[in-house]
Amino acid sequence: MAKSICIALREGALEGELAPTLTIKDSIASPFGLQVFDHVLSQLFSSILAGKSPSQGLILVSFSRSPSFYLELLKNKGINVASSDKRIHILDCYNDPLGWKDQIVEISSTVTVFREVKHMDKLFNSIIELGRGLVGGGKIRFSIAIDSVDEMLRRASVSSVARLLSNLRSHEQISSIFWLLHSDLHKARVTAVLEYLSSMVASLEPSHQLANGQRGDLENFALIEHNSKKGKFHVRFKKRNGRVHVMSEEVHMEQSGINFTPLTSEGAINQGLVPKVQFNLQLSEKERIDKANVVLPFEHQGDNGKPLQIYDGRRSLVDSKHERAVAVENVQTKEESESESESDRQRGEIIYYRDSDDEMPDSDEDPDDDLDI
Repeated sequence: MAKSICIALREGALEGELAPTLTIKDSIASPFGLQVFDHVLSQLFSSILAGKSPSQGLILVSFSRSPSFYLELLKNKGINVASSDKRIHILDCYNDPLGWKDQIVEISSTVTVFREVKHMDKLFNSIIELGRGLVGGGKIRFSIAIDSVDEMLRRASVSSVARLLSNLRSHEQISSIFWLLHSDLHKARVTAVLEYLSSMVASLEPSHQLANGQRGDLENFALIEHNSKKGKFHVRFKKRNGRVHVMSEEVHMEQSGINFTPLTSEGAINQGLVPKVQFNLQLSEKERIDKANVVLPFEHQGDNGKPLQIYDGRRSLVDSKHERAVAVENVQTKEESESESESDRQRGEIIYYRDSDDEMPDSDEDPDDDLDI
C-alpha cells in the first residue's frame, strides 16, 4: 500500500488534471508520520533520478527540520546529492522563519532561506520560482514536499494555507505534492479541509487503543511501549470516477528504518465498524452450542418420532381442542345456547345484486367516467 502511494506520486498528473495530493497524518498515539514522510520522500526522489517519473525535479519545503538533516537522510539512502543538485532544491523555512537573523550561511547551493513564512502568497511565488529554476518553463513538471503543514497553520489562517495548497495542486507545472500533518494539534474542521484537498489520505493509528484513553495508568504502559514500535497504516484513495478505495497495512519501526507489512488476520478486522461498548460482543464456545440447539418457530420439528409441525404464530390445534373441551364441561347448556344465539346475531354478510345475468358486474359503467379528459 505504501508502494501504491509512491507509484501515484511518481506517475503524477495527467494533462488537464489536478496533481495527485497526499496528506500524511499522525498523532501522539502513533507518531510515525515523520518516518513515513522520509520514506515517501526518498522513494519519490529516487524515481525522479532514475527517470521513472514525468517529474524532473523536487522542491522540498522544510519547516520542522533543517536542510542538513534532509541532505544527510538522502545520503544515507544511497542518493548522491552532490551529483543530483540540479534535481532537488530545499526551501529553508526552518532556520529563520520570521527574518530575525541578520545573516545565515547557506550550507549548500541546493538550499534557499525563506524568511517570511506567514505570507502564503510570497511562499507560493518562491516555490514556483525555485521549481522553474530546476526544470525550466513550459510544460516540464516538478514535485513538492512539505514536511509540516502545522508550522504553516501556526503563522497563517486556515483559508490562506488551503488557498496556497489548492493553487499548488492546480498549477500546470506541478506533478505531485504531499505534506505531513499532526492531526491531534488541530480541530476536526481543519483536518477535514486538508483531507478535502487531498486525493490520498494516509492515516497512522495505534495497534492497540489505550484503556479509557489514559496514558498514565499502569495497565497501559505495556500498550504504550508496543504502540511506539508498531502501528496501523490506513490509506484512502479517491479515484477519478469518484469512488473511494481504502487499504490497510501494518507499520513497524526497526533499526534499519520503517517497514510496511500486510495486516495480520487479527488486525485485518475493521475495528472502526465495531461499536465501542462495555460488554463482550463475541460468543463463547458454550454460547455457540446453545445457540445452535435453539429450535426456531419456523423450523420443522420431528425429533424423537414427534410429528412434523410448522408453527404459524397461532395456537396449536391440540391446545385449542383441549381448551374447548374444558369449556364445554364447565359451561351450562343455557349459557351455550345464549352464546350461540349471540354469535349468530354478530354474524354479517355481504349482499350483492348483479345488474343483469348476461353482463359482467359493473359492465354498464364507464371506468373512465371519473377522468377529466
